[in-house]
Amino acid sequence: MSEQRDHRTDHGDQGGDVTAAWEALVATARRTVADGLVVGTSGNVSVRVGDLVLVTPSGVPYDRLTPGDVTGVDLDGRQVLGTLVPTSELPLHLAVYKTTDATAVVHTHAVHATAVSTLVEELPLVHYMAAALGGPVRVAPYATYGSAELAAHALRALDGRTGCLLRNHGTLTHGTGLDQAYDRTAQLEWMCRLWLTASSVPHLTPTLLTPDQLTEVTEKLRNYG
Repeated sequence: MSEQRDHRTDHGDQGGDVTAAWEALVATARRTVADGLVVGTSGNVSVRVGDLVLVTPSGVPYDRLTPGDVTGVDLDGRQVLGTLVPTSELPLHLAVYKTTDATAVVHTHAVHATAVSTLVEELPLVHYMAAALGGPVRVAPYATYGSAELAAHALRALDGRTGCLLRNHGTLTHGTGLDQAYDRTAQLEWMCRLWLTASSVPHLTPTLLTPDQLTEVTEKLRNYG
């Protein structure tokens, strides 16, 4: 008990940042439900504030979360804020923070993306917005949720990318903030829906972009916005 109080003291000067980050995290989590990317508590969201990672708790509907439910861990996974149990996918989130400069991670069970994860090794290049995720989106091999094995598979699929699919599971994206991480999730789900729609037309095969075409878009996006 005293160890937890000590860790809380360590983050005391971040109080305002933590409060704002938790509010943004809860809003993002609720958005995943409102936009149909998750059902119930099936996804999870995290945001990094310094050496503290705020995460959605396990098994709690997002519409019931309050400011007092703030849940946080350090980069080793030790709980330092709150009493609710952190998401079971904590190893997945921490793996991303330890290997990238991300400050936000969004994981969903989006239906079209999950469907695609069962069909291919990589999302076909059906749209140039794949460039916004770093290139062709890979599918990480299946592993039990919450496992170190799943985290390792996801990291390999994320190499050089900001998003991937998890086989028979869902999506994982990261970004420099919650809005960017969420937008990448929504974009990935849209591309999966697009490919499934196009590929379902009988006797026709979707045209795909070439690597050179994707490279050209990648260059243009560097100066966009």
